[in-house]
Amino acid sequence: MYRSLRVGTAVLCLALGAPLLATGAGASVAKAPTCVVSLSPTATETLYAIGAGPQVQAVDKDSNYPTKGLPPASKRIDALNPSVEAILGICKRTTTHPSTKPDLVIISYDANSIKEKLTALGIKVVEQDAPANLGGAYAQIRQLGVLTGHVVAARKLASSIARTINADVASVPAHPNKTINVYYELDPTYYSVTSSTFVGLLMKRLGLVNIADAQSTSADAGYPQLNAEYIVSANPQLVFLADTICCQVTPASFGARPGFGAISAVVHGHVIGLNDDVASRWGPRLTVLMNQITTAVRRTLADTSLWG
Repeated sequence: MYRSLRVGTAVLCLALGAPLLATGAGASVAKAPTCVVSLSPTATETLYAIGAGPQVQAVDKDSNYPTKGLPPASKRIDALNPSVEAILGICKRTTTHPSTKPDLVIISYDANSIKEKLTALGIKVVEQDAPANLGGAYAQIRQLGVLTGHVVAARKLASSIARTINADVASVPAHPNKTINVYYELDPTYYSVTSSTFVGLLMKRLGLVNIADAQSTSADAGYPQLNAEYIVSANPQLVFLADTICCQVTPASFGARPGFGAISAVVHGHVIGLNDDVASRWGPRLTVLMNQITTAVRRTLADTSLWG
């Protein structure tokens, strides 16, 4: 789960595999799909944010945002064990869409080789894995705009997120004489992220020193498993908990672990609980995550008890 990105031209539409319709002027435009299946919670959030919600007829079981307007339980698919048969019969037949097969399926994980199987049946499948950086996240948003016919809205969304994140980064004062060691927890078994990951890069932009970097090897792909003794010895001034929903971890329960009460972030109250979903997705709510991180960094820098 931890390992678990200029549109509007005919050339780009062809590159993305979108169907084309000829216009009277001799140009070509993408035909907007009327039945979209999203097996990616991030893609689901983006599709609704750019106005493509009415085209989405089914989503994966983990898609839970926006809180209103998502397909009912009968239109939910297990993205970790997807059924080809279920996807083939998921769409409502209409005069404009006489087939029960979707026009477009978005995935972020190719479970059961679903991409190959659906493609063989003539279904357009687009895989959007976790991006390596912010540019990749913005590219995925714009791609969904091309694929669904919401090019302008997708461009505006990507630009808005970029502006907000850049403003957040600029709001953190330079701190050459203040070193903030940070620990980012994915689960209570101490899996973390390094500066090479998407979230790690966000923290790096703010000048944080990630304690996971020193423990990472090529085998962990940026997601090393640390241990309690190392975390205590690294003594991070700032801790982010991305396991508050899955595992009910709180700042209080974190600090109650053996030896953790002496960690600087616990002593000075800089253990921050994050929403697991927001912390693990790279769509419209990226701004929420970045704002939480930058707010915590500013508070830590302003804490005179840390710096004298």
